[in-house]
Amino acid sequence: MGAIWNGASELLLAILEFFYGITHSYGLAIILLTIAVRIALYPLNQKQMLSMQHMQKIQPMLKVIQEKYANDKEKMNQETMRLYKEYKVNPAAGCLPLIVQLPILILLFNVLRTYDFADTSFFGVLLGSSTTAGLAKALGVAAAANGEYSIMAVLSAVLTNPAGLSHVSFYLGNLILLIGISVLTWAQQKLSGGNNPQMAMMNTIMPFFMAFICLSMPGGVMLYWGLSSLIGVGQQYFVMKKTSEQLAVKPTLHKNKPVNTADEDDED
Repeated sequence: MGAIWNGASELLLAILEFFYGITHSYGLAIILLTIAVRIALYPLNQKQMLSMQHMQKIQPMLKVIQEKYANDKEKMNQETMRLYKEYKVNPAAGCLPLIVQLPILILLFNVLRTYDFADTSFFGVLLGSSTTAGLAKALGVAAAANGEYSIMAVLSAVLTNPAGLSHVSFYLGNLILLIGISVLTWAQQKLSGGNNPQMAMMNTIMPFFMAFICLSMPGGVMLYWGLSSLIGVGQQYFVMKKTSEQLAVKPTLHKNKPVNTADEDDED
């Protein structure tokens, strides 16, 4: 398994080097890699987004099924699966593109962490350095024995040496990109959840969670993820715009109010 993982890392590095040979910029090479991945995953992403829209459309019908067969879980599951099949909805479709992209993200993380980019930057974003590492260098925080920087040590240094934050060249580009990714995460959650109150908490938590994750990500990984998220938001917007007329049509619900099966037995 290790040999496969190493081979994949070398392949990804070779692709980056190929794009670098064309652009002579690692930043542009990562952008081209991102676009190539998004094109390759376009069918999966499109299917996921359409499935999400159809899922929103059938929510009233799902609610009716849940009320009607509240005392018969097996029948409820059968009717739910029938509804999914009728409207071509796959509840698991939303996870597939992320599962496919996750190995690429991890591989890119390993490549950028181990490859010597000689402090290469792209519009102020340090491709081989994380936001935490940049802040640590600006504040004079020493790295741990393993070469990593403690987030808690950096936060403590902000309080004890706030003047160090004036050295913005170490972290500003990465920090701006981190904030941009958080905003895009919020936009994606908002588009996915719509006005669903059950998603309101997730809409609030996910941007902060993603910001925390990105603190330790090299700038190159954040550049990949940020651009991928931006393309995803654009694609999602156009899918929603295209299906808005379908969503505006209210589904036909059961004419009769769901009744309790126990009441029917009593009447018999």
